[in-house]
Amino acid sequence: MKRLIALLLLIPLADIVILFLVSQVIGWVATVALVVLTALIGMLLVRAEGRHTISRVERKLRTGEVPQDELVDGALLIASGVFFLTPGLVTDLTGLILVLPPTRYPVRLLAKRYVITPYLDGKTDGFVTGTIYTSGFPNQNQDNATYNLGDDEYSVKGDGSDK
Repeated sequence: MKRLIALLLLIPLADIVILFLVSQVIGWVATVALVVLTALIGMLLVRAEGRHTISRVERKLRTGEVPQDELVDGALLIASGVFFLTPGLVTDLTGLILVLPPTRYPVRLLAKRYVITPYLDGKTDGFVTGTIYTSGFPNQNQDNATYNLGDDEYSVKGDGSDK
């Protein structure tokens, strides 16, 4: 969690540094115009991809399928919109990565593997991935679960004696 917070604090810092460097090269007015232009173009892309994603969700629901990938894409598009609305070139680049389908696909795979599935698995005690227990107790010590008794031995205590 500390790494995530550090990363979230580094993004605005990187935005400030890059905006300062770009403004030294092309000027403040052009830098502000560039930030506004990238935000506008990004929001148009988010809108178009959002419509496409909604149509894919509807198509899957009509056929009775669960729109897993489409829902993750929708969440990534919302995050992309937030990045585009935040002024800065680094956030706009991050938003662009999340809005374009060729670059969103690997992000979706990583999010499902390392964020979404472990979270849901923890909340449902393994039901999402199918690692649920149908009998016995989870994390049971298997060495104490069975007893080796002879053919004529009987033990209630499980220590192998006839008492």
